[in-house]
Amino acid sequence: MVALAIVLDVAFNSGGETVVNAAELAERTGMARRTLEPLLQALSRERLLESTRGPHGGYRLGRPARLIKVSDVITVGLNSLDDSGHDLGGRLHSAVIEPLWSEFDARLLALAESLTIEDLLRRAAKAGLRRLVNEPLNFVI
Repeated sequence: MVALAIVLDVAFNSGGETVVNAAELAERTGMARRTLEPLLQALSRERLLESTRGPHGGYRLGRPARLIKVSDVITVGLNSLDDSGHDLGGRLHSAVIEPLWSEFDARLLALAESLTIEDLLRRAAKAGLRRLVNEPLNFVI
């Protein structure tokens, strides 16, 4: 979910020459920057995001929103997880829970394969969300 939140925020708030920096992203999502950084790097490595260094650096989409599948973002997020979870065992777990979880995964993946970041941007527009304009003020005297 965090990886998807990152990519959607970048897609929603960047464009043209505008990039989203990690501090803004952390503020909008309510997540700590140290939580976001490893995912930002992983998303950049997979070319889902493009990073720009420097004082005005930040992130923008690595390719058009219509070409980024939600499943691609989820895969990067899952691959970035720390696998130090619990190894459950037992007959019920192996006979019921594991097959059920595999079914959940398959259905979620099918849905995620059918959606793009552009689809999610349309959902944001339909919900009435508008991008904040951060352009400098221009006064003519």
